[in-house]
Amino acid sequence: MAESWPFLDTFEPNFRPLVVIELAKGTKEETIEWFTKRIVDKKANGGAQLLIKPLVMENGDENIYLVGASHLRLLLGAETVGLVKECNDNSMRTFTYSSRKTFKDFADDNHNFLTMAECQYIIKHELENLRAKDEKMIPGYPQAKLYPGKSVVRRLLTSGILVQIFPLHDREELKKLRHSWYGQVKVGYQPLDEIRCYFGETIALYFGFLEYFTFALIPMAVIGIPYYVFAWEDYDKYVMFATFNLLWSTVILEVWKRICAIMTYRWGTLLMKRQFEEPRPGFHGVLGINPITGREEPVYSSIKRQIRIYLVSLPFVCLCLYFSLYVMMIYFDLEQWALDYHEENESNFSSLMLFVPSIIYAVVIEIMNRIYRYAAEFLTSWENHRLESSYQNHLILKVLVFNFLNCFASLFYIAFVLFDMKLLRQILNQFAESLLPYWLQKRHKKRMKKRMCSLKTDTDLSLVEQVNLEKEMGTYFGTFDDYLELFLQFGYVSLFSCVYPLAAVFAVLNNITEIYSDALKMCRVYKRPFAEPTANIGVWQLAFETMSVISVVTNCILIGMSPQVNALFADSKTDLILTVALVEHLLLAMKFIMAFVIPDKPRDIQIKLAKLEFESLEALKQQVRATDMYNREK
Repeated sequence: MAESWPFLDTFEPNFRPLVVIELAKGTKEETIEWFTKRIVDKKANGGAQLLIKPLVMENGDENIYLVGASHLRLLLGAETVGLVKECNDNSMRTFTYSSRKTFKDFADDNHNFLTMAECQYIIKHELENLRAKDEKMIPGYPQAKLYPGKSVVRRLLTSGILVQIFPLHDREELKKLRHSWYGQVKVGYQPLDEIRCYFGETIALYFGFLEYFTFALIPMAVIGIPYYVFAWEDYDKYVMFATFNLLWSTVILEVWKRICAIMTYRWGTLLMKRQFEEPRPGFHGVLGINPITGREEPVYSSIKRQIRIYLVSLPFVCLCLYFSLYVMMIYFDLEQWALDYHEENESNFSSLMLFVPSIIYAVVIEIMNRIYRYAAEFLTSWENHRLESSYQNHLILKVLVFNFLNCFASLFYIAFVLFDMKLLRQILNQFAESLLPYWLQKRHKKRMKKRMCSLKTDTDLSLVEQVNLEKEMGTYFGTFDDYLELFLQFGYVSLFSCVYPLAAVFAVLNNITEIYSDALKMCRVYKRPFAEPTANIGVWQLAFETMSVISVVTNCILIGMSPQVNALFADSKTDLILTVALVEHLLLAMKFIMAFVIPDKPRDIQIKLAKLEFESLEALKQQVRATDMYNREK
């Protein structure tokens, strides 16, 4: 390598602010001096080797700092985080500074080789990996304890010294993106490559999945309308509809894997080695050496983590699920009591009492969701996962099972315990008819909020005005809630399709507004989020696949419970149960065969990946031969 960390020049004549750091007002000078020194110090001394400048506000405050980096520093950082870029031969390879000339569009004076989102991701990575060495506390704040390996930024945040860190918008690029994304009325695909360049792969994949899922719902919606209009009570016809639904849910998820692989290969994240990822800021342990990378980082026993997961977190989740079911049973008892009370009195007051159990249950569920979400975040952080991806997957699984139970447990109870199909259909109908206006109302409120937040966004602002505007904007906390909404949609469409075929219609209508409203909130309402490289939608793929398996069992049982099917087995209920079980097993077998037959990656992507692996092995062999020859000569 021509350049190395110790000799890297951090001077940059044309300083380009990329990231904003806001400290609490009144932060002590010795703390600021220590923190900024850690940011600009060389890597060999435990620093981030970045550039930082104070931004003097109009009121004279100096608690805002702008962080940037030299072009050379960003290139070396791109190698550190393992960014994958396109080469001159159109292949995708992990970027290294020593082979920089082989990459497409690279030039020493081309500062656009790395996108702004990639530069900001590199800076975030370096800031988050500032770790304490010999410090016992944050200078000026003896109560803010430090120990070797502790994340400096994490401690500053939890101590209230550091208010926030966020990336700056590129106003010109954002304006172009808004115009191509939602600035004109058109029927077409979203500019996913442009979204990825500006917001990163995680957000681009969400919008890609939202668009794909919406298009995938159209066949179900088109078929569901005539079934709803012409064959509402004819369960025999729903056998074909339910079977199509089950095959549809399998095919769309398998095809999505292929589309996802194509996009992430083009973006380079399919090739990124996540096992070499740096520890997340919240990861703590004794400072040691990573045996794979040789880098100094905190070390924590995986056995201790597994004990925390299986002996503490898992029992807690099971206890919460049991409590949620218990609350649901109380709700049904209250519903029955209100109904009996109304039948006895039949007054206006008794009519109002019919709504009380539902209102109480909705409030209790909302409170439980909030408390459980906080507890799940605390437990997942306490489990001390090394990688951010592992932390997110465990958090999503915890919250997902609780939300699934709260949304669908009552419907399962009505269907399979009370055996009341008419009540189930009525509830689904009321849900769809009431939820669609709610969704549209939510979109309207977001548009109003957007108009309020963007009064100045289309005007030319100075850097101080831009920072002032953006630091007051809302923070985007990730795609969890967005994916959760799609997951619940998928559940209503797939689990109870033979009872309520119009679910897909309402889902399509919602998602059309969702695409544009989410685009608006990303560009207008929220601060720019940091880009996060990812190769897929993570644990959500498993969640959707699990839901499709559950839908096979649900639809088979619902069809088996229909009066028409029961009439065919009037003499023997055992034959009915065995037939339903046989059909269910056949459909599950068909699903798994289809999942096995349809490759997760297209053939050309598989060949490209195999070719890269072969070239890596050949390069390793040549390196070993060269080492052996050198040793023999010695």
